[in-house]
Amino acid sequence: MEHALSPETLSELRRPRPYPAVSVLTPTHRREPENAQDPVRLRNVVAEAKRQLESDPSVTRERRADVVAHLDKALAEVDLAHAEDGLVIFAAPGEHQVWSVAREVPERVVLSDTFLTRNLVSAQAAEQPFWALSVAADRITLWNGGADRVVEERSGGFPFTRRVENFDPERRERIGDSPSTFRDEDTRRFLRDADTALGAVLRVAPRRVYVTGERAALSALDEVGLHTRGVPRVPRGGLAHASAEAVWQALRPVVEEEARRGTDEVARELEAARGRREFAAGLDEVWQNAREARVRLLAVEENYRATVRDDGSHLVPAVSGDLDAREDIVDEIVEQCLETGAEVRFVPDGTLGDSGGIAGVLRY
Repeated sequence: MEHALSPETLSELRRPRPYPAVSVLTPTHRREPENAQDPVRLRNVVAEAKRQLESDPSVTRERRADVVAHLDKALAEVDLAHAEDGLVIFAAPGEHQVWSVAREVPERVVLSDTFLTRNLVSAQAAEQPFWALSVAADRITLWNGGADRVVEERSGGFPFTRRVENFDPERRERIGDSPSTFRDEDTRRFLRDADTALGAVLRVAPRRVYVTGERAALSALDEVGLHTRGVPRVPRGGLAHASAEAVWQALRPVVEEEARRGTDEVARELEAARGRREFAAGLDEVWQNAREARVRLLAVEENYRATVRDDGSHLVPAVSGDLDAREDIVDEIVEQCLETGAEVRFVPDGTLGDSGGIAGVLRY
């Protein structure tokens, strides 16, 4: 199952497909006893997708068989033992993908000429993804971080590795000392090359960066690096060779503290925007401004959901299953704001007070 949504992957998912491109979404659960229902719900929603394919007169028999085969392959790849909060399956002629997301999705099946990506985009934004660089003299590892995990990133030249030799043994024998590994010019060049590679990664996928390593390594990186200056540090060695779980446990307190500071900063920005009359609150008002590309900063409470209908002028409450109901309007707003260059921040429930779970700072 896929987890990390890069800009290149999103662009590929959004390209038009031969009809039918099938999107299957279902909520999943991380823990017992709730997760006992997941296998049945998953089978039922995939069966619904097959039923819709069978009843669609515009789908030829050959194409239907192709897509159904890929739905079956996708179903076989699902690992519910490691489920998060939602599951998204894409299937089209000649291809399929399975995505696990850390944000609840509505149960639905969509047949179109493109995949339904807004729930993936919203889940990615909610995770507040980050990069973490773990530095050692012989290995520099890049970690792709999300809400509750990191995974090693093996692209852009990472991991950087080299063999470390003993430094100046004659000097050590003569005066009983050896220069620090991180003062050595080859080591500094090694650090500089990794910093440059990180810069290339950030140009494609800009995110917050954390750096781990022993203090001497962090100090040397400060001197030679450009893209790691001023970012949060975790002064702990050994993580360049450690497991993903060990890296996450070392980073977790720092990531959570940064999240708390970020929430406070969002609250201050929203309050200042009220004073400047550059503030929008509530689903309908934010939606109107998002469609006009006026939102500069969007704040959404983590578990805020709403089902609505668009009556042509405003969003009005609706019940799931109603004709023309839009069950994931919050995710639509998130995707719309991201596409127009807005910053999107998810904040703990209750943070936005009387704003109705969603608020924005406007550009004008």
